[in-house]
Amino acid sequence: MSTYETDTKKVEQMSDVDRSIAEAPLPTAGTLRRRKNLFYQATRFVAFNFRMMKMVTRAHH
Repeated sequence: MSTYETDTKKVEQMSDVDRSIAEAPLPTAGTLRRRKNLFYQATRFVAFNFRMMKMVTRAHH
């Protein structure tokens, strides 16, 4: 953050990156719980790999 003096008061300016980070949405409690749940992660991992294998087998006839 850069600061500069204007008359007698100090003004702070946020860069575009800092502003984007500050305005980004935060994950909900449910999202955080799913991210920490190993069973949910393993299930999603298997489902993702299944979808990838399906796509690969269709592409190589």
